Amino acid sequence: MMGDRTLQRPLEVELAIPVKTYDIDFVGIVHNSVYIRWLEDLRIKLLDEHLPLAQPLKAGFCPIIAGTEIEYKRPIKLFDKVIGRLWLSNLSRLKWTVKAEILSNHELAAIATQKGAFINLQNGRPIPIPEELQKKYCEYQ
Repeated sequence: MMGDRTLQRPLEVELAIPVKTYDIDFVGIVHNSVYIRWLEDLRIKLLDEHLPLAQPLKAGFCPIIAGTEIEYKRPIKLFDKVIGRLWLSNLSRLKWTVKAEILSNHELAAIATQKGAFINLQNGRPIPIPEELQKKYCEYQ
């Protein structure tokens, strides 16, 4: 079963996410802005495993976010056990898309999609997806 999921979720990473007291809003649930931070943590983990951020920065480029969509399925509260999963769902010559799911107590709490690119740090213009990442993604196809 895990093999099937890996094929559908290239470069998937998983992260246990602690819910902090400052993540909770006045209604007693995790504030929507916190999900953006969790997605960032998941993307950094994906990069750590597949294209450590120090490499592109040293080479003069970095990933950027072009858009985020989050669909909330159920609220998350302070003492819930939260797991995040993120994978590379699409890769074109210049753009990437990741998908994510946030689970709370083993139930789906949110799904998200983020789109982005890599840019040249000197001029801010998009560059082709790094070959190392393209190669790893293609291995799953």
